[in-house]
Amino acid sequence: MHEQGLRQLNFVEAIREGLDLALAQDPSVLVIGEGVTDPKAIFTSTAGLQQKYGPQRVFDMPLAENGLTGVCIGAAISGMRPVMIHQRIEFAMLAMDQIVNNAAKWHYIFNGKARVPLVIRMIVGRGWGQGPQHSQSLQAMFASVPGLKVVMPTTAADAKGLMIVAIEDDNPVVFIEHRWLHHVTDNVPEGVYRIPIGQARVMHEGSDATIAAFSYMSLESMLTAKALKKYMGISVDLIDMRSVRPLDLPAVLNSVEKTGRLVVADTAFKIGSVAGELVSQVVEQAFDCLKKAPVRIASPDHPVPTSPFMAAECYPGPQQIAEAVIDLVGASRDTLGYQALCEALVRRNRHDVPSRDFLGPF
Repeated sequence: MHEQGLRQLNFVEAIREGLDLALAQDPSVLVIGEGVTDPKAIFTSTAGLQQKYGPQRVFDMPLAENGLTGVCIGAAISGMRPVMIHQRIEFAMLAMDQIVNNAAKWHYIFNGKARVPLVIRMIVGRGWGQGPQHSQSLQAMFASVPGLKVVMPTTAADAKGLMIVAIEDDNPVVFIEHRWLHHVTDNVPEGVYRIPIGQARVMHEGSDATIAAFSYMSLESMLTAKALKKYMGISVDLIDMRSVRPLDLPAVLNSVEKTGRLVVADTAFKIGSVAGELVSQVVEQAFDCLKKAPVRIASPDHPVPTSPFMAAECYPGPQQIAEAVIDLVGASRDTLGYQALCEALVRRNRHDVPSRDFLGPF
C-alpha cells in the first residue's frame, strides 16, 4: 500500500471515497440499492454521490431485492459495473436464486466468454435488540458457492482498497461490512490503490500462538493480543484474513509452522462456519506442525436473542479468545497477571454498541 498522502478516515468514509474514485475513473460503474439516496445514505457511505454523478449512475431501487439483483446482474452482463447494496445481509436471502444460479455461474455456463463484474455490498452486525433476523453473519453461505468471491475488510484502508479491486474484478464479489467497524478510523492513503482479494495481513506478531480472525473479530483479537503480551507475556501472531473466499491459507500455515497453535475467530455461527473450513484446511496440510488441537471462536448455534440481557451473553469477545490462547499454551490462571488481564478486558460500555459515539439502529 502507498504510504504517501495518508489521512485519518473512518471505515464508512473510506468506502465512500472508494466508490467516488471508481465512479470518476470508469463511466460504466453504477451504484444501486435500497436507500442509496436516503438522507442517511447507507451509513453516509453514498452521501453526495448522486449529486456528483447524476441519477443515471447513482440511484435508489424499490423494496424488491430479487428484482434489484436481477437488474444488476443484467447490467453487469451488458458491460456495466454495478455496485449493488443490501443494507442487511438477510435482505440478500430474497435474491439467492439470482446470486447463486445466475451471477455466480454465468461465466461458467458460457465457457468463460461472459462475465459478471458485480459487487454486492452486504452489511452485518448486531445491537439494539435486532434479534434473529438482523444480526446474522452468513458469509460462509456465500463462500460455499463456486464463482463468488467474498471479502470482509476490517480497517478503513483495507475497505477502500478492496472496494476498488472488487469493482475492477470481472467476477461477482460479495463485499461484507460489519456495522461495528463503520466508525473505526485508520490511516487511509489518498487516490487509487488496491488490496488484492485473497491476501491476509499480519496485524500483530508473536511466537506462542496464531489467531486467524475475520472482520470485527480481528479488532477483538487485537485487544486480546496486546493484553496477553502486556499482562502474561504471551505473544500472538494475529492474522486479519480480509477475504473469506479465497482464503489466504499460506499466510496461516506460515504462522502455524512457527507457533504450533491456532485459534480462528469468526463472527458467524460455529457450525458450517468459515472458521471450521479454515481449521480443516490447516489440519489437512499442517497436522504435524500442530502442538494442540485448533480452537474455533464463533457465535453459538442458535438464533440471536432479541433481549439485550440475553444478547449480552451471546457473542464471544476478547475474554473468550484470551482463554483459548491461555489453554493452548498451558499458562496458569493462578497469577496476578491473569487477574490483570481479565480486568483489562472487561467491557466498560454498553454491550450492544461498540462505543458510546456509535449511533443506530442504521
